[in-house]
Amino acid sequence: MLLTIIGIVVGVAVGYFLRKRVTEGNITAAKKLAESIVAEAQKEAETITKEASLKAKDKLYQSKIEFDKETRERRQELQNLEKRLTTKEENLDRKTESIDRRESDLSRREKNLSQQEKKVQDMEKEYTVLLDNQRLKLEQTAGLSAEDAKKSLIEFMENEAKAEAARSIKKIEDETRETAANKAREIIALAIQRYAGDYVAERTVSVVNLPNDEMKGRIIGREGRNIRAIEAATGIDIIIDDTPEAVILSGHNPVRREVAKLTLERLVADGRIHPARIEEIVNKVEQEIEQAIKEAGEQAIFDAGIHGLHPELVKLIGRLKFRTSYAQNVYVHSLEVAFLCGIMAAELGLPQKLAKRAGLLHDIGKAVDHEIEGSHAVIGGDLAKKYGENQRIVEAIATHHDDNPASLLGVLVQAADALSAARPGARKEMMETYLKRLEDLEKIATSYPGVEKAYAIQAGREVRVIVTNQTTSDENAVMLSKDIARKIEKDLNYPGQIKVTVIRETRAIDYAK
Repeated sequence: MLLTIIGIVVGVAVGYFLRKRVTEGNITAAKKLAESIVAEAQKEAETITKEASLKAKDKLYQSKIEFDKETRERRQELQNLEKRLTTKEENLDRKTESIDRRESDLSRREKNLSQQEKKVQDMEKEYTVLLDNQRLKLEQTAGLSAEDAKKSLIEFMENEAKAEAARSIKKIEDETRETAANKAREIIALAIQRYAGDYVAERTVSVVNLPNDEMKGRIIGREGRNIRAIEAATGIDIIIDDTPEAVILSGHNPVRREVAKLTLERLVADGRIHPARIEEIVNKVEQEIEQAIKEAGEQAIFDAGIHGLHPELVKLIGRLKFRTSYAQNVYVHSLEVAFLCGIMAAELGLPQKLAKRAGLLHDIGKAVDHEIEGSHAVIGGDLAKKYGENQRIVEAIATHHDDNPASLLGVLVQAADALSAARPGARKEMMETYLKRLEDLEKIATSYPGVEKAYAIQAGREVRVIVTNQTTSDENAVMLSKDIARKIEKDLNYPGQIKVTVIRETRAIDYAK
């Protein structure tokens, strides 16, 4: 037992010494490791410190460069501002000097004006004194005061004016009595001339009567907005001039002119005239006119006794109701031509319905001749062909103004057209225009060399040219007729066609001895 305890004690002592030796060795190793770590840390710290020092120096250098740059820029700006301020000061000095000079000039002028005003006042006083003296002398000489002289002069002038007025009135009455009968006949003749037919209208203008002249201002509207709205909606020019209680509508399209006329009449009657109301009335009137055109076309084909006409042709016939030619309504004229064609066709044993159809459609081109270029006969032929009419009718329409129509039906249409248009009272033309056209025809014909005389005949529908046989041959006569016809087409405006006839006379002379 004792030995066991001694063994344990010895073992513990040996273990203690062994652990102490191991612990001391570990401590020594740890100290060496710590010293090496500290040495490395010191080296790294020194490296970082040097790098930071270099970066700080570099940043400081860059900041110094930027500062110097900004300082130079600011200095330059300050120098520029200083120059501008110097320039402005110089300009202000010059303006101040100019103002000073102007003030001195104004002062001198004001002083001169004051002196002149004083002189004028002195002169007025002198003139007043002189006038008073003269008035006193006149009153003493005449034995009348100024008031009495004024009254006497006024009475004298009144008596003279009354006498002069009486003489003028008597003269006017005498002249009126002398010219009253002639003037009355002229007025009646003019009225008969203008309103002889049932269908008379101007070709390009319509007149709308107004209740008073104040309505013109309402039609124009604020800054012209109403009149612009009407013109834009209808396509017709509105002319407002000095004509009392009336405005004029101008345009080549008769249907649009009628729309504008009815629109304006309804706006005047209603009293509410503004752009929205204008558009509303124009739309209603256009619908009514379209319906009226359709009804007129249907009535025409019913009266003529034809059927199977294309709806577009029916509308075009209805549009002729608003078209006139020398005051003759083309719608009524077309119906007359249709009836005359039917009568002549019946006498000749030809198809009456075909003849009436050609007669009714012969002037269909006039419904759109203001929209399409060319002769109304050619336009009408194209329209008839477009809407499926018989080729014979197309040819009759297209050639009804030619010298030699293409068919017998064309001859019938040409004859009926002449009968309806040339009968007395059917058409009219101003006498001045008519005579001027005759003179121009003869002047054009006589302008060519070799022409001896020229005569316009058949109301200007033919011109006969007489040439000398010594200077003009038969071949030259043919060319001369063509040249004259082309020049007439180029220089004159005329209805229908004009026939040019060149006459070359050959004379054989001998003497019996």
